[in-house]
Amino acid sequence: MFLATSKEFIEKQKGHRVLDVAVSRSENLIRLDRAEGARPAPPGEAGFHLIDTTMMYAPRSGGVKRYLNAKRAWLERRRPDIRHTLVVPGATNGLESPGVLTLAAARLPFGDGYRMPASLTKWEVALTALQPDVIEAGDVFVPGHAALEAGQATGCPVVGFCHTDAAALAALHFGDWAEAPTLNFWATAYQRFDQVIAPSRHMAARLAEAGVDQVTVQALGVDTDLFHPGRGDPARLRKRLGLSAHTRLLVFAGRAAREKNIESMVAAVERLGEPYRLLLIGAGKDVRYSPWVICLDYERDPVKLAGLIASCDATLHANENEPFGLVVLEALAAGLPVVGPSLGGVSELIDETVGQRAFSVDPTGLAEAVEALFARDMAALSAAARRRAEARHSWDTTFEALTRIYGDLIAGAGRNAPMALSA
Repeated sequence: MFLATSKEFIEKQKGHRVLDVAVSRSENLIRLDRAEGARPAPPGEAGFHLIDTTMMYAPRSGGVKRYLNAKRAWLERRRPDIRHTLVVPGATNGLESPGVLTLAAARLPFGDGYRMPASLTKWEVALTALQPDVIEAGDVFVPGHAALEAGQATGCPVVGFCHTDAAALAALHFGDWAEAPTLNFWATAYQRFDQVIAPSRHMAARLAEAGVDQVTVQALGVDTDLFHPGRGDPARLRKRLGLSAHTRLLVFAGRAAREKNIESMVAAVERLGEPYRLLLIGAGKDVRYSPWVICLDYERDPVKLAGLIASCDATLHANENEPFGLVVLEALAAGLPVVGPSLGGVSELIDETVGQRAFSVDPTGLAEAVEALFARDMAALSAAARRRAEARHSWDTTFEALTRIYGDLIAGAGRNAPMALSA
């Protein structure tokens, strides 16, 4: 069966929509009927149905998954009138949990649990059948293409949120020759969206370089209750890791992806020597052994992750092409100063008030920035980091702005003219 009826899903959707199956003709056919007594909300008013879809949602996902999960939690708490459905890849077709629909997709080799959707038709049919009022696509691969097709089929607006610098990744993994065609692909894809959103000025500039200049910049946020200095226990963490009380503990939490520049961080800490150590949470899978580096597994429990981060002294980040850097906000909220690049999205989150920008992300540049940071008043930097997160980066600010965008689009923003897009 393609999908099974779920009472849990129906209850979660507050009786507005019933998910049913009609699988005899096609594995891709989904029928979504109105529940008895249900009435669609007027366009742009309370009660609209938001769908988020992306392939960047896996058991060990990073910032995109945290953003989507934070959005779900915020909507449930602050805007229960908005129905929210996630459509993401999974091992099977079905309801992973209330409001989270998975469509079967093959796992990527060496992809750390990520899956690559292949059937544009299956995704478009699923999105269309769910009868969205607005769709946000988190990529321009099959889910993003399907969102555009579903938008044309239903007349609903489609938002493209640019979480990933695909052109920079193409150049990194395949060579400089791959950047130009990827930029062209970006331009073709993102010009079709009714609204394009970038999480940083850096990403907006990259999109403009690709020919997409109508971009709204909307920074992401952080849960300042979850990520809090009070969750830290430095003495306990050092005892657990077998470190002395005088260790200067740097931390990075994230995927073990090439663009994260983990090896440069490792080499920088080796250059620094005593009393520095680097704690890699989830990012040390393929890192060569070093006595200056401690690797912990990916931490699924957000409370435990917040405690680990708050128990360190500073965060280290080395990706000059980072679209945003959600882990940087989590560190600031936990009261950790940040050493990071002077380029990319991270550079927009830190300055001399809350951390130290490195002149280069090679080992020498990072090491010098770390030394410069610890030569300053770390207690004052920690307090400033926390204040920065509280003042500028609450999820309330992010999601209130996004829900206004969704409502304005539903209420009558004109749809873009259809453009041909090859998958």
